[in-house]
Amino acid sequence: MKNLRIAVASLFCLTILTVSASAQMGMGMRPSMPQGIFTPTVGSGAQYESTNSEGAKSTIEFTIVGKETVNGKDAYWLEWATTSGKMGEMVMKMLITPDSSNGVTTRTIMQMGGRNPMEMPAQTSRMGSQPSPKLDIRASSTDLGKESVTTPAGTFSCEHYRANDGSGDTWVSSQVPPFGMVKSQGKSSSMLLTKLITGAKTKIVGTPVPFNPQMMMQQQPTQ
Repeated sequence: MKNLRIAVASLFCLTILTVSASAQMGMGMRPSMPQGIFTPTVGSGAQYESTNSEGAKSTIEFTIVGKETVNGKDAYWLEWATTSGKMGEMVMKMLITPDSSNGVTTRTIMQMGGRNPMEMPAQTSRMGSQPSPKLDIRASSTDLGKESVTTPAGTFSCEHYRANDGSGDTWVSSQVPPFGMVKSQGKSSSMLLTKLITGAKTKIVGTPVPFNPQMMMQQQPTQ
Protein backbone atom coordinates (compact mmCIF):
# COMPACT_ATOMS: atom_id res chain seq x y z
CA MET A 1 0.00 0.00 0.00
CA LYS A 2 2.85 2.37 0.83
CA ASN A 3 4.46 1.75 -2.56
CA LEU A 4 1.14 2.38 -4.27
CA ARG A 5 0.75 5.73 -2.49
CA ILE A 6 4.27 6.73 -3.53
CA ALA A 7 3.60 5.76 -7.16
CA VAL A 8 0.35 7.72 -7.23
CA ALA A 9 1.99 10.75 -5.64
CA SER A 10 4.85 10.60 -8.14
CA LEU A 11 2.52 10.40 -11.11
CA PHE A 12 0.40 13.27 -9.77
CA CYS A 13 3.42 15.51 -9.22
CA LEU A 14 4.81 14.67 -12.65
CA THR A 15 1.50 15.68 -14.19
CA ILE A 16 1.56 18.98 -12.28
CA LEU A 17 5.11 19.61 -13.43
CA THR A 18 4.32 18.88 -17.07
CA VAL A 19 1.24 21.10 -17.06
CA SER A 20 3.08 23.89 -15.24
CA ALA A 21 6.03 23.84 -17.61
CA SER A 22 3.81 23.68 -20.68
CA ALA A 23 1.63 26.52 -19.43
CA GLN A 24 4.71 28.68 -18.98
CA MET A 25 5.53 28.01 -22.63
CA GLY A 26 2.04 28.94 -23.75
CA MET A 27 1.85 25.70 -25.69
CA GLY A 28 -1.05 23.89 -24.10
CA MET A 29 -0.83 20.75 -22.01
CA ARG A 30 2.45 19.53 -23.45
CA PRO A 31 5.12 20.68 -25.91
CA SER A 32 3.99 20.65 -29.53
CA MET A 33 6.07 17.87 -31.05
CA PRO A 34 6.86 18.03 -34.76
CA GLN A 35 5.26 15.34 -36.88
CA GLY A 36 6.94 14.11 -39.99
CA ILE A 37 9.27 11.30 -40.99
CA PHE A 38 11.80 10.49 -38.27
CA THR A 39 15.38 10.28 -39.59
CA PRO A 40 17.63 10.63 -36.53
CA THR A 41 21.28 11.59 -36.82
CA VAL A 42 23.19 12.24 -33.61
CA GLY A 43 24.15 15.90 -33.33
CA SER A 44 21.48 17.17 -35.72
CA GLY A 45 18.28 19.06 -35.06
CA ALA A 46 16.03 21.99 -35.83
CA GLN A 47 14.63 25.08 -34.14
CA TYR A 48 11.03 26.21 -34.57
CA GLU A 49 8.78 29.12 -33.79
CA SER A 50 5.52 27.84 -32.33
CA THR A 51 2.34 29.91 -32.30
CA ASN A 52 -0.65 28.93 -30.20
CA SER A 53 -4.34 29.70 -30.62
CA GLU A 54 -3.97 33.03 -28.80
CA GLY A 55 -1.15 34.17 -31.05
CA ALA A 56 1.54 33.74 -28.39
CA LYS A 57 4.89 32.71 -29.86
CA SER A 58 7.66 30.62 -28.35
CA THR A 59 10.91 29.13 -29.60
CA ILE A 60 11.65 25.46 -29.17
CA GLU A 61 14.36 23.23 -30.54
CA PHE A 62 14.52 19.49 -31.07
CA THR A 63 17.83 17.66 -31.34
CA ILE A 64 19.23 14.14 -31.33
CA VAL A 65 21.89 14.11 -28.61
CA GLY A 66 22.75 10.44 -28.24
CA LYS A 67 22.21 6.86 -29.31
CA GLU A 68 21.96 3.64 -27.30
CA THR A 69 20.83 0.07 -27.72
CA VAL A 70 17.60 -0.99 -26.02
CA ASN A 71 16.56 -4.65 -26.22
CA GLY A 72 18.79 -5.12 -29.24
CA LYS A 73 17.32 -2.13 -31.12
CA ASP A 74 18.70 1.34 -31.86
CA ALA A 75 17.29 3.99 -29.54
CA TYR A 76 17.85 7.74 -29.74
CA TRP A 77 17.91 10.51 -27.17
CA LEU A 78 15.48 13.13 -28.49
CA GLU A 79 15.87 16.38 -26.59
CA TRP A 80 13.70 19.49 -26.65
CA ALA A 81 14.59 22.80 -25.05
CA THR A 82 12.83 26.11 -24.62
CA THR A 83 13.10 29.16 -22.38
CA SER A 84 10.46 30.76 -20.20
CA GLY A 85 10.83 34.05 -18.36
CA LYS A 86 9.78 32.57 -15.02
CA MET A 87 11.10 29.04 -15.36
CA GLY A 88 14.35 29.75 -17.17
CA GLU A 89 15.55 27.15 -19.64
CA MET A 90 13.57 23.94 -19.62
CA VAL A 91 15.07 20.82 -21.13
CA MET A 92 13.67 17.33 -21.51
CA LYS A 93 15.16 14.35 -23.29
CA MET A 94 13.49 11.04 -24.04
CA LEU A 95 15.14 7.79 -25.09
CA ILE A 96 13.00 6.66 -28.00
CA THR A 97 13.09 3.38 -29.85
CA PRO A 98 11.44 3.76 -33.27
CA ASP A 99 8.61 1.26 -33.64
CA SER A 100 6.48 1.37 -36.77
CA SER A 101 4.95 4.85 -37.16
CA ASN A 102 5.35 5.69 -33.48
CA GLY A 103 8.07 5.38 -30.88
CA VAL A 104 8.52 3.69 -27.53
CA THR A 105 9.90 5.88 -24.73
CA THR A 106 11.97 3.99 -22.16
CA ARG A 107 13.68 6.83 -20.26
CA THR A 108 12.83 10.46 -19.59
CA ILE A 109 15.11 13.07 -18.00
CA MET A 110 14.20 16.70 -17.38
CA GLN A 111 15.86 19.82 -16.01
CA MET A 112 14.24 23.14 -15.22
CA GLY A 113 15.98 26.48 -14.81
CA GLY A 114 19.41 25.00 -14.16
CA ARG A 115 18.18 22.98 -11.17
CA ASN A 116 19.16 19.38 -10.60
CA PRO A 117 18.13 17.12 -13.48
CA MET A 118 15.67 14.37 -12.55
CA GLU A 119 14.94 11.05 -14.21
CA MET A 120 11.34 9.99 -14.27
CA PRO A 121 10.45 6.50 -13.00
CA ALA A 122 10.67 3.86 -15.72
CA GLN A 123 7.03 2.89 -15.22
CA THR A 124 6.00 6.50 -15.83
CA SER A 125 7.51 6.48 -19.31
CA ARG A 126 5.85 3.16 -20.09
CA MET A 127 2.49 4.55 -18.94
CA GLY A 128 2.79 7.29 -21.52
CA SER A 129 3.03 10.36 -19.28
CA GLN A 130 5.50 11.68 -21.84
CA PRO A 131 4.05 10.41 -25.12
CA SER A 132 6.46 9.72 -27.95
CA PRO A 133 5.89 11.69 -31.12
CA LYS A 134 4.48 10.19 -34.26
CA LEU A 135 7.53 9.12 -36.20
CA ASP A 136 5.96 8.70 -39.64
CA ILE A 137 2.84 10.62 -40.63
CA ARG A 138 2.47 8.87 -43.98
CA ALA A 139 0.30 6.15 -42.47
CA SER A 140 -2.25 8.70 -41.25
CA SER A 141 -2.01 11.41 -43.90
CA THR A 142 -2.67 12.06 -47.57
CA ASP A 143 0.19 13.20 -49.80
CA LEU A 144 -0.89 16.36 -51.65
CA GLY A 145 2.28 16.63 -53.70
CA LYS A 146 5.43 18.73 -53.77
CA GLU A 147 5.55 22.39 -52.75
CA SER A 148 8.30 24.93 -52.13
CA VAL A 149 8.27 26.44 -48.64
CA THR A 150 10.33 29.46 -47.60
CA THR A 151 11.29 29.85 -43.95
CA PRO A 152 13.85 31.87 -41.96
CA ALA A 153 16.12 28.82 -42.33
CA GLY A 154 15.88 28.87 -46.13
CA THR A 155 13.70 27.53 -48.93
CA PHE A 156 12.93 23.82 -49.03
CA SER A 157 11.34 21.48 -51.53
CA CYS A 158 8.69 19.75 -49.44
CA GLU A 159 6.11 17.02 -49.59
CA HIS A 160 2.75 18.37 -48.40
CA TYR A 161 0.77 16.01 -46.16
CA ARG A 162 -2.77 16.51 -44.86
CA ALA A 163 -3.90 14.52 -41.81
CA ASN A 164 -6.71 12.11 -42.61
CA ASP A 165 -8.58 13.23 -39.50
CA GLY A 166 -8.56 16.85 -40.69
CA SER A 167 -6.37 18.05 -37.81
CA GLY A 168 -3.86 19.89 -39.98
CA ASP A 169 -1.23 20.05 -42.71
CA THR A 170 2.50 19.33 -42.55
CA TRP A 171 5.26 20.12 -45.03
CA VAL A 172 8.18 17.68 -44.87
CA SER A 173 11.70 17.79 -46.31
CA SER A 174 14.47 15.19 -46.04
CA GLN A 175 16.89 18.10 -45.46
CA VAL A 176 15.48 18.85 -42.00
CA PRO A 177 16.38 16.50 -39.14
CA PRO A 178 15.18 14.83 -37.05
CA PHE A 179 11.50 14.94 -38.13
CA GLY A 180 11.74 16.48 -41.59
CA MET A 181 9.11 19.03 -40.62
CA VAL A 182 9.50 22.44 -42.25
CA LYS A 183 6.07 23.82 -41.45
CA SER A 184 2.85 22.67 -39.83
CA GLN A 185 -0.55 24.28 -39.57
CA GLY A 186 -3.18 22.89 -37.23
CA LYS A 187 -6.55 24.15 -36.11
CA SER A 188 -5.20 25.93 -33.06
CA SER A 189 -1.42 26.09 -33.48
CA SER A 190 1.38 26.25 -36.01
CA MET A 191 5.11 25.64 -36.20
CA LEU A 192 7.69 27.07 -38.59
CA LEU A 193 11.32 26.10 -39.03
CA THR A 194 13.70 28.92 -38.08
CA LYS A 195 17.11 27.25 -37.94
CA LEU A 196 18.92 23.99 -38.67
CA ILE A 197 21.17 22.75 -35.88
CA THR A 198 24.44 20.83 -36.21
CA GLY A 199 26.87 19.58 -33.57
CA ALA A 200 24.11 19.38 -30.97
CA LYS A 201 24.95 18.13 -27.49
CA THR A 202 22.67 17.69 -24.51
CA LYS A 203 21.87 20.83 -22.55
CA ILE A 204 21.18 18.87 -19.39
CA VAL A 205 23.94 19.64 -16.90
CA GLY A 206 24.81 17.41 -13.96
CA THR A 207 24.04 13.83 -13.04
CA PRO A 208 20.31 13.04 -13.04
CA VAL A 209 18.86 12.02 -9.70
CA PRO A 210 15.79 9.82 -9.28
CA PHE A 211 12.51 11.68 -9.49
CA ASN A 212 11.55 13.04 -6.06
CA PRO A 213 8.09 14.65 -5.71
CA GLN A 214 9.16 16.66 -2.67
CA MET A 215 12.25 18.01 -4.41
CA MET A 216 10.19 18.85 -7.48
CA MET A 217 7.70 20.87 -5.47
CA GLN A 218 10.54 22.73 -3.75
CA GLN A 219 11.92 23.65 -7.17
CA GLN A 220 8.68 25.22 -8.36
CA PRO A 221 8.99 29.01 -8.75
CA THR A 222 7.03 31.20 -6.38
CA GLN A 223 4.10 33.07 -7.88
